[in-house]
Amino acid sequence: MVHLTIIPKEDEIRDGLDIPLTGALKAVHLQLANDEDRFTTSVYGSKFAAADLPRHEMPDGEMPKEVAYRMIKDELSLDGNPLLNLASFVTTYMEEEAEKLMTESLPKNFIDYEEYPQTADIQNRCVSMIGRLFNAPVKDAEASSAVGTSSVGSSEAIMLGVLAMKKRWKNKRIAEGKPVDKPNLIMSSAVQVCWEKATRYFEVEEKFVYCTPDRYVIDPKETVDLVDENTIGICCILGTTYTGEYEDVKAVNDLLVERGLDTPIHVDAASGGFVAPFVVPDLEWDFRLKNVVSINVSGHKYGLVYPGVGWVVWRSAEYLPQELVFNINYLGADQASFTLNFSKGASQVIGQYYQLIRLGKHGYRAIMSNLTRTADYLAESLAALGFIIMSQKSGQGLPLVAFRLKEDPDRTYDEFALAHQLRVRGWIVPAYTMAPKTEGLKMLRIVVREDFSRNRCDGLISDIRSCQGILEQMDKETVKKQQEFIHKHHVVSGKASHNHPKYHKEKHSLQGKTGKTHSIC
Repeated sequence: MVHLTIIPKEDEIRDGLDIPLTGALKAVHLQLANDEDRFTTSVYGSKFAAADLPRHEMPDGEMPKEVAYRMIKDELSLDGNPLLNLASFVTTYMEEEAEKLMTESLPKNFIDYEEYPQTADIQNRCVSMIGRLFNAPVKDAEASSAVGTSSVGSSEAIMLGVLAMKKRWKNKRIAEGKPVDKPNLIMSSAVQVCWEKATRYFEVEEKFVYCTPDRYVIDPKETVDLVDENTIGICCILGTTYTGEYEDVKAVNDLLVERGLDTPIHVDAASGGFVAPFVVPDLEWDFRLKNVVSINVSGHKYGLVYPGVGWVVWRSAEYLPQELVFNINYLGADQASFTLNFSKGASQVIGQYYQLIRLGKHGYRAIMSNLTRTADYLAESLAALGFIIMSQKSGQGLPLVAFRLKEDPDRTYDEFALAHQLRVRGWIVPAYTMAPKTEGLKMLRIVVREDFSRNRCDGLISDIRSCQGILEQMDKETVKKQQEFIHKHHVVSGKASHNHPKYHKEKHSLQGKTGKTHSIC
């Protein structure tokens, strides 16, 4: 997420991390070289290597490009290893040829269709391919054909989908002479935070279908029972953030049809949109269903592109009100625009096109099949270690494993302690509490991405077993002290120096209306 930070006062500049480590040695007089840099030595022999990097104010002078590169690279080396970050769905591997194409496209402003018409056409090709993958209707009349666009990610795509549903509902209510002040949207309590952002930013009431201790997705009947005249739409998730389970979109659609309701369904296929069509092609969740009017998908998740790119497709132009689309000509040509932002790089769209034509359906199917096999192997291995598996197997959900410890009053550690112990070994495996009204259920989740090979999976299983052994030798007080130490010194969020004090969680809870704290992606 983007952090809101405070601009420090002058007398605070030297607080905290900004205190030079050599400050206490100023009184010591040493005879050290202080000649002007001639740049015949290495980067580390220059004056810049012996000085702090600028933190709060631009420096007065410049530095050589080699030095700037090395200093920043060294600083970034303190970040975690993306390959060991099993918390995130975001792609961490692309082929060198794809990276080269994306690098060559960095100077291009994607929104400038007149200057970069071929890039714009490549986006249209991607929309067409993805729309057909989701069984979008293709008709002769332009007005009845599917329409779509790229976005920065699924968050923007979802915002656009919610805006379209709200505007269409509002237009219909105004035409009927009815009030438009109480729109609502029905969704699972396990939605990703961008859905709660959308409803809050666009002033739409949230109607939640709550999870239970033994059900982690929406109940179709309970969902449809919440529909009223102010419902702008229903969100169904193809692969929930918590357990990766696919919600039963077809059951929701069939109930709406059975009751004669034309309530639109938006499918959040951020993660599952590039998985289900290849692993379970017969699963009906997309435009094959009558009430599904829009679908979003993340190209930077299982679309196999570096962040950030997303896509949103509507069944037809009928479901994207004309007044939301802006027509501009100040970049040299008339063009239609429906985005929350304007300028953005073309690289990710180019990267998506590369993957679509490089891999084809056969390549995507091969990769997703391997991920499914690896996830099943990991789930079986964790079950053999005594964990309770909460996610689906055999392609019935995303290629991930959600699991928890068995109830044991004598055990001295919990899921959070295990996650912290794994972090010490380099692995980032998130521990969190399940969605609200699940009795505070604790769990861990491992996302299986393209670069998570069977060999690396075996290494993780071995480390989980080792971490359990270490924790089992500790008493409860020792485990607690270790967690506090790791949280304070190893976990960045424990320091929270990058957040503006007004928005610290201790002062103002960052929980949504569901009562959950959003800390997973």
